[in-house]
This record gives sequence, C-alpha cells and structure tokens, in this order.
Amino acid sequence: MDRLRHAVGLGRPRRLFKRRIWSRLRRMSAVAALLLMIQASPILPAPAAWDPAADYITPGQDANGYRSWVFADPTRMPAVTAFHNYLTSAGVAYVVPTWQLLRTATDWTKCGAQPFEVPPTGEWPNIVQTLRYVRDDVVPAVGQVEAVSAYRNATLNRCALGAKESAHLHFSAVDLVPLAAINRGAMMQRLCASHAVAGQRYGVGLGFYTKMRFHVDSTKFRTWGRNDEGTTACARSWELAHANDVAPPALAVLPGAAPLTAPVPGDPLAPLPGSGGGSPSK
Repeated sequence: MDRLRHAVGLGRPRRLFKRRIWSRLRRMSAVAALLLMIQASPILPAPAAWDPAADYITPGQDANGYRSWVFADPTRMPAVTAFHNYLTSAGVAYVVPTWQLLRTATDWTKCGAQPFEVPPTGEWPNIVQTLRYVRDDVVPAVGQVEAVSAYRNATLNRCALGAKESAHLHFSAVDLVPLAAINRGAMMQRLCASHAVAGQRYGVGLGFYTKMRFHVDSTKFRTWGRNDEGTTACARSWELAHANDVAPPALAVLPGAAPLTAPVPGDPLAPLPGSGGGSPSK
C-alpha cells in the first residue's frame, strides 16, 4: 500500500513537469515563428521628404551652388546686393529668397549656361508686380513657395525651348513650387480660386506645368495648363480672360426662310421656337 501511495505521489510532479515543458516549448515555437515572420517581411524604405523642387533643381543651382557661383566672380556680389536693395525699396524683398530669383532655367547645364544670373537693371521693375501677387494671393493660398526659374536671357530661352515671347525674357515671370506638402489637385484648386478673384486686378497670368510647378507673371491676365482630368485648370479665370473676345457674327436669316421647328441638335429638351417655353413634344 505504501509503495502504491508513493508511486501515485511521484506521478503528480511528473505530470506537472511535463506540462511545464510543453508550455515552454509552445512559447519557444511561437517566438521562433514570430522571428521568422519578421525576417521574411520586407524592410520598407522611409517615406521621402517633401521636396518638389528636386524635380527641377540640379547640383549647382541649389544653395551651395549659389554660394560657389556668387563668389566665383567679384562683380557678382555687388550686383546681387544692388538687386536685393531694389526689391527692398519696392517692398517685395523676402517674398522668396533673393538668390532663388536669380535661378535661370532648369536646362542650364544642357545649354552650357550659368545656373544664376542677375537680370539687366532695366528689367527689374517687371518682377515687382509679380512678387506682389505672390505675396498677397499665392502664399495665402498654398503657403510659402520656392522659385525654381525666373529670368532667362534670349540665348538660354531659345536653348531651353521657351516661348518666343516668354515672360521670362523680361523678368516678369517666375516659376514656383509649394514648400508645404499638398497634392496637385488641391494646389491647383486653391491657386485658381484666388486667381479668379484677384488675378484680373493684378494683371497676372497663372499657368501650370506637370507635377507641382506653376508659373506666375505680370504680363497680362490669362491662364493656361490642364488639371489631372485633362480639362482647363482655371476654368473661371479662362472665362473672365476671354469675356471680351469678339464673337463670330450671327448667320443672317434669308427673307422667307422657314422658321426653325426642331430643337438644336445636342439639346433635345430645348423648347421649340414659338412654343411659349414649353418642352418639345415627345
């Protein structure tokens, strides 16, 4: 009897020991499986920092490139200082950094041109109204902006395939990108809404390139460019800009011609002439 009791007493610790072993093995298996999953999972790259200017600015036209450029010729710093002082006197300094307004064209390297250029002094007044609009209407709409291209001399403009009458030739235009993260659709919507209200008063043109780059100039009130749906980006501004276009003369009705008795094609629900405004019969 004592032997039986002793055997029963020993059986319980053994069972408890086995349970603990199996419990530990299960935990170890779970940890091993988790480690395998972690090792098998791809390491995703960190999201890229917001930098829309990177699509247009190459080394040599960035801040370090500007420092190298301006100190490479002793005549450049005095010219830059004079230009900055002019902007200050006109009340438009610091709308964007002065050095960014000296950026030439994105294709400056392909064209063998300078990355920066101080425009001729006679062209300086042309940028003032443009910067006023940027300060008063662009920045409130989309936040601070970076200038990626402004003045282009005639040789560079031809090489960069700029328009023959480009506003960049006379330093009344600047191409910009927003510094605050925003998608293209929202950017265009905000800029177009502001332009429809104030663009005509400032005499400013607004245009859009691909991606996040847009154009502002003070040559005349107009708009160009298309949104992601392929329609006119600033439809209301376009209507305002073309409101005074001369309409084609109406076709004369020959004497004795029979009156129109059917709706104009494309508008089947238009009222019939002489019907008192009712809908056409079905």
